[in-house]
Amino acid sequence: SVVLNRMLRSSSRLLRQSAMTRGGVHRMSTAVLVDKWESPRLPNDVHERNSLYEEEESRTLGSVTASVRHNWTKEEIAQIYGLPFYELMYRASTVHRMYWDPSEVQQCTLLSIKTGGCTEDCSYCSQSTRHKTFVKPTPTMKVQEVLEAARKAKEAGSTRFCMGAAWRELGNKKNAFNHILDMVRGVNGMGLEVCCTLGMLNAEQAKQLKEAGLTAYNHNLDTSPEHYPKVITTRSYEDRLDTIANVRDAGISVCCGGILGLGEQETDRVGLLHVLATLPEHPESVPINALVSVEGTPLGDDGDIDGVDVFDMARMIATARIIMPRTMVRLSAGRLSFSDAEQFLMFQAGANSIFNGEKLLTTANPEFDADTQLFNKLGFSGKPAHKGPQMPQTEQSGDVIITTTEGSKQQYA
Repeated sequence: SVVLNRMLRSSSRLLRQSAMTRGGVHRMSTAVLVDKWESPRLPNDVHERNSLYEEEESRTLGSVTASVRHNWTKEEIAQIYGLPFYELMYRASTVHRMYWDPSEVQQCTLLSIKTGGCTEDCSYCSQSTRHKTFVKPTPTMKVQEVLEAARKAKEAGSTRFCMGAAWRELGNKKNAFNHILDMVRGVNGMGLEVCCTLGMLNAEQAKQLKEAGLTAYNHNLDTSPEHYPKVITTRSYEDRLDTIANVRDAGISVCCGGILGLGEQETDRVGLLHVLATLPEHPESVPINALVSVEGTPLGDDGDIDGVDVFDMARMIATARIIMPRTMVRLSAGRLSFSDAEQFLMFQAGANSIFNGEKLLTTANPEFDADTQLFNKLGFSGKPAHKGPQMPQTEQSGDVIITTTEGSKQQYA
Protein backbone atom coordinates (compact mmCIF):
# COMPACT_ATOMS: atom_id res chain seq x y z
CA SER A 1 0.00 0.00 0.00
CA VAL A 2 1.47 3.32 -1.06
CA VAL A 3 -0.68 5.07 1.54
CA LEU A 4 0.50 2.90 4.40
CA ASN A 5 4.08 2.63 3.16
CA ARG A 6 4.38 6.42 3.16
CA MET A 7 3.43 6.41 6.82
CA LEU A 8 5.55 3.42 7.82
CA ARG A 9 8.55 3.84 5.50
CA SER A 10 10.92 5.08 8.20
CA SER A 11 9.86 2.59 10.86
CA SER A 12 10.52 -1.08 11.49
CA ARG A 13 6.88 -2.02 11.20
CA LEU A 14 5.95 -4.89 8.93
CA LEU A 15 2.94 -4.42 6.66
CA ARG A 16 1.01 -7.16 4.93
CA GLN A 17 -1.98 -6.12 2.93
CA SER A 18 -4.33 -7.63 0.40
CA ALA A 19 -7.04 -5.79 -1.46
CA MET A 20 -10.04 -7.14 -3.29
CA THR A 21 -10.92 -4.86 -6.17
CA ARG A 22 -14.09 -4.61 -8.18
CA GLY A 23 -15.13 -1.48 -10.06
CA GLY A 24 -13.00 0.91 -8.01
CA VAL A 25 -14.30 -0.36 -4.66
CA HIS A 26 -11.71 -1.73 -2.29
CA ARG A 27 -12.21 -3.59 0.95
CA MET A 28 -9.05 -3.21 2.94
CA SER A 29 -7.77 -6.46 4.41
CA THR A 30 -4.74 -5.38 6.39
CA ALA A 31 -2.46 -7.04 8.91
CA VAL A 32 -0.04 -4.56 10.43
CA LEU A 33 2.70 -5.46 12.89
CA VAL A 34 3.58 -2.37 14.91
CA ASP A 35 5.41 -1.45 18.05
CA LYS A 36 3.73 -3.19 20.95
CA TRP A 37 2.11 -0.10 22.42
CA GLU A 38 1.31 1.98 19.37
CA SER A 39 -0.94 1.71 16.35
CA PRO A 40 0.12 3.14 12.96
CA ARG A 41 -0.13 6.90 12.77
CA LEU A 42 -0.98 9.18 9.89
CA PRO A 43 1.22 12.23 9.16
CA ASN A 44 0.80 15.09 11.61
CA ASP A 45 0.76 17.79 8.94
CA VAL A 46 -2.84 18.14 7.80
CA HIS A 47 -1.86 18.87 4.19
CA GLU A 48 0.44 15.85 4.00
CA ARG A 49 -2.21 13.72 5.68
CA ASN A 50 -4.95 14.76 3.29
CA SER A 51 -2.70 14.29 0.27
CA LEU A 52 -2.61 10.56 1.01
CA TYR A 53 -6.30 10.39 0.20
CA GLU A 54 -6.50 12.62 -2.88
CA GLU A 55 -7.84 9.75 -4.99
CA GLU A 56 -10.38 8.66 -2.40
CA GLU A 57 -14.05 9.22 -3.21
CA SER A 58 -15.86 7.81 -0.20
CA ARG A 59 -15.84 5.43 2.73
CA THR A 60 -18.58 3.03 3.75
CA LEU A 61 -19.09 1.24 7.03
CA GLY A 62 -22.30 -0.73 7.41
CA SER A 63 -25.12 1.36 6.00
CA VAL A 64 -23.29 4.69 6.30
CA THR A 65 -21.29 6.29 3.47
CA ALA A 66 -19.25 9.48 3.89
CA SER A 67 -16.88 11.58 1.81
CA VAL A 68 -14.81 14.75 1.98
CA ARG A 69 -16.72 17.32 -0.09
CA HIS A 70 -16.55 21.07 -0.64
CA ASN A 71 -19.76 21.46 -2.63
CA TRP A 72 -22.30 20.98 0.15
CA THR A 73 -25.54 22.91 -0.22
CA LYS A 74 -27.36 24.48 2.69
CA GLU A 75 -30.29 22.20 1.96
CA GLU A 76 -28.14 19.08 2.28
CA ILE A 77 -26.62 20.27 5.55
CA ALA A 78 -30.02 21.26 6.92
CA GLN A 79 -31.33 17.79 6.10
CA ILE A 80 -28.50 16.19 8.08
CA TYR A 81 -28.85 18.67 10.95
CA GLY A 82 -32.58 17.95 11.16
CA LEU A 83 -32.33 14.16 11.29
CA PRO A 84 -33.98 12.42 14.26
CA PHE A 85 -31.45 12.65 17.07
CA TYR A 86 -30.85 8.89 17.34
CA GLU A 87 -30.18 8.63 13.60
CA LEU A 88 -27.90 11.68 13.55
CA MET A 89 -25.86 10.27 16.44
CA TYR A 90 -25.56 6.87 14.76
CA ARG A 91 -24.36 8.35 11.49
CA ALA A 92 -21.91 10.76 13.12
CA SER A 93 -20.46 8.10 15.40
CA THR A 94 -20.01 5.75 12.44
CA VAL A 95 -18.33 8.43 10.32
CA HIS A 96 -16.08 9.22 13.25
CA ARG A 97 -14.91 5.61 13.39
CA MET A 98 -14.31 5.52 9.64
CA TYR A 99 -11.87 8.46 9.73
CA TRP A 100 -10.52 8.56 13.31
CA ASP A 101 -9.65 6.39 16.26
CA PRO A 102 -12.42 7.45 18.70
CA SER A 103 -10.30 6.58 21.75
CA GLU A 104 -7.78 9.35 21.01
CA VAL A 105 -8.62 12.94 21.98
CA GLN A 106 -6.39 15.97 21.48
CA GLN A 107 -5.81 18.10 24.59
CA CYS A 108 -5.18 21.82 24.12
CA THR A 109 -4.50 24.57 26.66
CA LEU A 110 -5.48 28.19 26.02
CA LEU A 111 -3.70 31.08 27.74
CA SER A 112 -4.70 34.74 27.54
CA ILE A 113 -1.39 36.52 27.00
CA LYS A 114 -3.06 39.94 26.77
CA THR A 115 -6.42 40.39 28.47
CA GLY A 116 -9.03 43.11 28.00
CA GLY A 117 -8.85 46.49 26.32
CA CYS A 118 -10.14 45.29 22.95
CA THR A 119 -11.82 47.95 20.79
CA GLU A 120 -14.16 45.51 19.02
CA ASP A 121 -17.86 45.47 19.93
CA CYS A 122 -18.46 41.68 19.95
CA SER A 123 -21.66 41.50 21.98
CA TYR A 124 -20.65 38.31 23.79
CA CYS A 125 -17.13 39.32 24.81
CA SER A 126 -16.11 40.41 28.30
CA GLN A 127 -12.84 41.88 27.00
CA SER A 128 -14.36 44.69 24.94
CA THR A 129 -13.78 48.25 26.14
CA ARG A 130 -17.39 48.96 25.13
CA HIS A 131 -18.79 46.70 27.87
CA LYS A 132 -18.55 47.09 31.64
CA THR A 133 -17.55 43.65 32.92
CA PHE A 134 -15.34 42.15 35.60
CA VAL A 135 -12.39 42.02 33.21
CA LYS A 136 -9.65 44.57 33.79
CA PRO A 137 -7.17 45.26 30.97
CA THR A 138 -3.68 43.85 31.50
CA PRO A 139 -0.49 44.30 29.46
CA THR A 140 0.97 41.56 27.31
CA MET A 141 2.60 38.84 29.40
CA LYS A 142 6.37 38.51 29.38
CA VAL A 143 7.88 35.77 27.26
CA GLN A 144 9.22 33.81 30.24
CA GLU A 145 5.84 33.91 31.98
CA VAL A 146 4.21 32.39 28.94
CA LEU A 147 6.88 29.70 28.59
CA GLU A 148 6.42 28.76 32.25
CA ALA A 149 2.67 28.38 31.69
CA ALA A 150 3.39 26.22 28.64
CA ARG A 151 5.72 24.03 30.66
CA LYS A 152 3.01 23.44 33.27
CA ALA A 153 0.47 22.67 30.57
CA LYS A 154 2.80 20.09 29.04
CA GLU A 155 3.38 18.46 32.43
CA ALA A 156 -0.40 18.24 32.87
CA GLY A 157 -0.82 16.37 29.57
CA SER A 158 -1.56 19.10 27.01
CA THR A 159 0.07 18.69 23.64
CA ARG A 160 -1.07 21.92 21.96
CA PHE A 161 -0.58 25.30 23.63
CA CYS A 162 -2.74 28.18 22.40
CA MET A 163 -2.08 31.87 23.08
CA GLY A 164 -4.79 34.50 22.78
CA ALA A 165 -4.50 38.29 22.75
CA ALA A 166 -7.46 40.65 23.07
CA TRP A 167 -7.06 43.07 20.22
CA ARG A 168 -8.66 43.69 16.86
CA GLU A 169 -5.55 43.01 14.81
CA LEU A 170 -1.78 42.87 15.06
CA GLY A 171 -1.52 45.91 12.81
CA ASN A 172 1.72 47.80 13.52
CA LYS A 173 2.33 46.32 16.98
CA LYS A 174 5.92 45.45 16.03
CA ASN A 175 7.34 45.04 19.53
CA ALA A 176 4.40 42.95 20.70
CA PHE A 177 4.59 40.84 17.55
CA ASN A 178 8.31 40.21 18.03
CA HIS A 179 7.61 39.04 21.58
CA ILE A 180 4.87 36.73 20.28
CA LEU A 181 7.28 35.28 17.72
CA ASP A 182 9.68 34.56 20.61
CA MET A 183 6.84 32.87 22.50
CA VAL A 184 5.99 30.71 19.49
CA ARG A 185 9.63 29.67 19.07
CA GLY A 186 9.94 28.90 22.78
CA VAL A 187 6.78 26.83 23.05
CA ASN A 188 7.63 24.98 19.85
CA GLY A 189 11.07 24.26 21.29
CA MET A 190 9.42 22.45 24.22
CA GLY A 191 7.95 19.89 21.84
CA LEU A 192 4.45 21.34 22.04
CA GLU A 193 2.31 22.28 19.07
CA VAL A 194 1.61 26.02 19.06
CA CYS A 195 -1.60 27.87 18.24
CA CYS A 196 -2.38 31.58 18.37
CA THR A 197 -5.49 33.74 18.18
CA LEU A 198 -4.43 37.35 17.69
CA GLY A 199 -7.19 38.93 15.65
CA MET A 200 -6.74 39.85 12.00
CA LEU A 201 -3.47 38.97 10.26
CA ASN A 202 -1.98 40.10 6.98
CA ALA A 203 -0.09 37.74 4.69
CA GLU A 204 3.37 38.82 5.86
CA GLN A 205 2.51 38.35 9.54
CA ALA A 206 1.14 34.88 8.81
CA LYS A 207 4.35 34.01 6.98
CA GLN A 208 6.50 35.12 9.94
CA LEU A 209 4.39 33.09 12.38
CA LYS A 210 4.82 30.03 10.18
CA GLU A 211 8.59 30.54 10.08
CA ALA A 212 8.64 30.83 13.89
CA GLY A 213 7.02 27.41 14.18
CA LEU A 214 3.31 28.15 14.55
CA THR A 215 1.21 25.02 14.09
CA ALA A 216 -2.29 26.48 13.89
CA TYR A 217 -4.15 29.79 13.97
CA ASN A 218 -7.60 30.24 15.46
CA HIS A 219 -9.96 32.76 13.90
CA ASN A 220 -13.62 31.91 14.44
CA LEU A 221 -16.46 32.98 12.17
CA ASP A 222 -18.77 32.86 15.23
CA THR A 223 -22.07 32.45 13.34
CA SER A 224 -23.68 32.64 9.91
CA PRO A 225 -23.05 35.58 7.55
CA GLU A 226 -26.71 36.60 7.96
CA HIS A 227 -26.69 36.71 11.78
CA TYR A 228 -23.17 38.07 12.14
CA PRO A 229 -24.07 41.82 11.87
CA LYS A 230 -26.40 41.40 14.86
CA VAL A 231 -23.44 40.24 16.96
CA ILE A 232 -20.48 42.30 15.69
CA THR A 233 -20.29 45.55 13.70
CA THR A 234 -16.61 46.55 14.00
CA ARG A 235 -15.23 43.73 11.85
CA SER A 236 -16.85 42.30 8.73
CA TYR A 237 -17.37 38.66 7.90
CA GLU A 238 -15.15 39.17 4.89
CA ASP A 239 -12.37 40.45 7.18
CA ARG A 240 -12.47 37.14 8.99
CA LEU A 241 -12.43 35.13 5.77
CA ASP A 242 -9.43 37.17 4.54
CA THR A 243 -7.45 36.31 7.68
CA ILE A 244 -8.34 32.63 7.28
CA ALA A 245 -7.09 32.79 3.67
CA ASN A 246 -3.82 34.45 4.75
CA VAL A 247 -3.27 31.74 7.36
CA ARG A 248 -4.07 28.94 4.93
CA ASP A 249 -1.81 30.40 2.22
CA ALA A 250 1.08 30.56 4.70
CA GLY A 251 0.79 26.82 5.30
CA ILE A 252 -0.55 27.18 8.84
CA SER A 253 -3.37 24.88 9.94
CA VAL A 254 -6.69 26.71 10.25
CA CYS A 255 -8.74 26.45 13.43
CA CYS A 256 -12.15 27.99 12.78
CA GLY A 257 -15.57 27.43 14.31
CA GLY A 258 -18.38 29.23 16.06
CA ILE A 259 -20.47 29.90 19.14
CA LEU A 260 -23.94 28.64 20.01
CA GLY A 261 -26.17 30.88 22.10
CA LEU A 262 -25.77 34.19 20.25
CA GLY A 263 -29.48 34.51 19.65
CA GLU A 264 -29.16 32.65 16.36
CA GLN A 265 -31.71 30.39 14.71
CA GLU A 266 -31.07 26.83 13.58
CA THR A 267 -30.76 28.18 10.04
CA ASP A 268 -27.79 30.25 11.25
CA ARG A 269 -26.10 27.18 12.68
CA VAL A 270 -26.56 25.46 9.35
CA GLY A 271 -25.29 28.60 7.61
CA LEU A 272 -22.09 28.63 9.66
CA LEU A 273 -21.45 24.96 8.91
CA HIS A 274 -22.10 25.63 5.22
CA VAL A 275 -19.41 28.34 5.11
CA LEU A 276 -16.89 26.08 6.86
CA ALA A 277 -17.66 23.03 4.73
CA THR A 278 -17.34 24.95 1.46
CA LEU A 279 -13.98 26.62 2.15
CA PRO A 280 -11.22 25.68 -0.34
CA GLU A 281 -9.82 23.46 2.42
CA HIS A 282 -11.76 22.27 5.44
CA PRO A 283 -10.31 23.66 8.67
CA GLU A 284 -7.88 21.36 10.47
CA SER A 285 -10.06 21.87 13.54
CA VAL A 286 -13.51 23.30 14.19
CA PRO A 287 -14.18 24.47 17.76
CA ILE A 288 -17.83 24.37 18.83
CA ASN A 289 -18.43 26.75 21.73
CA ALA A 290 -21.43 27.21 24.00
CA LEU A 291 -21.80 30.85 25.03
CA VAL A 292 -20.66 31.53 28.57
CA SER A 293 -22.79 34.55 29.45
CA VAL A 294 -20.92 37.36 31.14
CA GLU A 295 -22.74 40.09 33.03
CA GLY A 296 -22.16 43.48 31.44
CA THR A 297 -22.11 42.24 27.86
CA PRO A 298 -25.17 42.77 25.64
CA LEU A 299 -25.74 39.05 25.24
CA GLY A 300 -25.00 38.35 28.89
CA ASP A 301 -27.67 40.86 29.93
CA ASP A 302 -30.27 39.68 27.40
CA GLY A 303 -32.72 37.49 29.25
CA ASP A 304 -34.63 36.57 26.10
CA ILE A 305 -31.87 34.42 24.62
CA ASP A 306 -32.36 30.70 25.19
CA GLY A 307 -29.53 28.74 26.79
CA VAL A 308 -27.59 26.03 24.96
CA ASP A 309 -28.15 22.45 26.08
CA VAL A 310 -26.26 19.24 25.37
CA PHE A 311 -28.62 18.33 22.51
CA ASP A 312 -27.84 21.63 20.76
CA MET A 313 -24.12 20.96 21.12
CA ALA A 314 -24.32 17.29 20.10
CA ARG A 315 -26.42 18.10 17.04
CA MET A 316 -23.93 20.75 15.90
CA ILE A 317 -20.91 18.53 16.56
CA ALA A 318 -22.50 15.54 14.82
CA THR A 319 -23.38 17.54 11.71
CA ALA A 320 -19.85 18.98 11.56
CA ARG A 321 -18.41 15.48 11.88
CA ILE A 322 -20.50 14.15 8.97
CA ILE A 323 -19.84 16.99 6.52
CA MET A 324 -16.15 17.49 7.44
CA PRO A 325 -15.04 13.96 8.30
CA ARG A 326 -11.28 14.61 8.34
CA THR A 327 -11.57 17.70 10.55
CA MET A 328 -10.94 17.64 14.30
CA VAL A 329 -14.05 18.86 16.10
CA ARG A 330 -13.14 20.61 19.33
CA LEU A 331 -15.36 20.76 22.39
CA SER A 332 -14.52 24.25 23.61
CA ALA A 333 -16.01 27.03 25.77
CA GLY A 334 -18.97 26.11 27.93
CA ARG A 335 -17.73 22.59 28.69
CA LEU A 336 -17.77 23.27 32.42
CA SER A 337 -21.57 23.52 32.35
CA PHE A 338 -21.94 19.93 31.10
CA SER A 339 -21.76 16.77 33.19
CA ASP A 340 -19.40 13.90 32.40
CA ALA A 341 -22.28 11.97 30.85
CA GLU A 342 -23.23 14.97 28.68
CA GLN A 343 -19.64 15.39 27.57
CA PHE A 344 -19.55 11.71 26.64
CA LEU A 345 -22.58 12.29 24.41
CA MET A 346 -20.65 15.03 22.62
CA PHE A 347 -17.63 12.78 22.16
CA GLN A 348 -19.96 10.13 20.74
CA ALA A 349 -21.24 12.79 18.32
CA GLY A 350 -17.72 13.12 16.93
CA ALA A 351 -15.76 15.55 19.11
CA ASN A 352 -12.12 14.51 19.36
CA SER A 353 -10.39 17.54 20.83
CA ILE A 354 -10.85 19.63 24.00
CA PHE A 355 -9.48 22.67 25.73
CA ASN A 356 -8.30 21.87 29.24
CA GLY A 357 -6.91 23.94 32.09
CA GLU A 358 -8.72 26.13 34.57
CA LYS A 359 -9.58 29.06 32.30
CA LEU A 360 -10.47 29.82 28.67
CA LEU A 361 -9.29 33.42 28.19
CA THR A 362 -11.59 34.89 30.89
CA THR A 363 -14.16 32.17 31.62
CA ALA A 364 -13.94 29.02 33.73
CA ASN A 365 -13.01 25.64 32.29
CA PRO A 366 -12.52 22.17 33.84
CA GLU A 367 -9.15 21.81 35.57
CA PHE A 368 -6.44 19.40 34.42
CA ASP A 369 -7.12 16.84 37.17
CA ALA A 370 -10.83 16.70 36.35
CA ASP A 371 -10.05 16.03 32.70
CA THR A 372 -7.55 13.30 33.61
CA GLN A 373 -10.26 11.59 35.65
CA LEU A 374 -12.75 12.01 32.80
CA PHE A 375 -10.33 10.48 30.28
CA ASN A 376 -9.68 7.54 32.61
CA LYS A 377 -13.41 7.04 33.13
CA LEU A 378 -14.18 7.07 29.39
CA GLY A 379 -11.10 5.12 28.29
CA PHE A 380 -9.62 7.97 26.27
CA SER A 381 -5.96 8.71 25.65
CA GLY A 382 -4.43 12.01 24.67
CA LYS A 383 -3.01 12.62 21.19
CA PRO A 384 0.78 13.14 21.44
CA ALA A 385 2.27 16.41 20.25
CA HIS A 386 3.85 16.50 16.79
CA LYS A 387 2.48 13.05 16.01
CA GLY A 388 -0.35 12.45 13.61
CA PRO A 389 -3.62 10.79 14.60
CA GLN A 390 -3.80 7.03 14.88
CA MET A 391 -5.05 5.17 11.85
CA PRO A 392 -8.72 4.25 12.41
CA GLN A 393 -9.22 0.72 13.71
CA THR A 394 -11.85 0.21 11.00
CA GLU A 395 -9.22 0.92 8.34
CA GLN A 396 -6.66 -1.39 9.94
CA SER A 397 -9.16 -4.22 10.29
CA GLY A 398 -10.54 -3.88 6.77
CA ASP A 399 -14.07 -3.20 7.97
CA VAL A 400 -14.32 0.08 6.08
CA ILE A 401 -14.84 -0.02 2.31
CA ILE A 402 -12.88 2.67 0.48
CA THR A 403 -14.03 3.77 -2.97
CA THR A 404 -11.39 5.45 -5.14
CA THR A 405 -11.35 7.19 -8.49
CA GLU A 406 -10.64 5.02 -11.53
CA GLY A 407 -6.96 4.67 -12.27
CA SER A 408 -5.83 4.83 -8.62
CA LYS A 409 -6.22 1.16 -7.77
CA GLN A 410 -2.47 0.75 -7.38
CA GLN A 411 -2.65 3.10 -4.40
CA TYR A 412 -4.34 0.36 -2.43
CA ALA A 413 -3.03 -2.78 -4.07
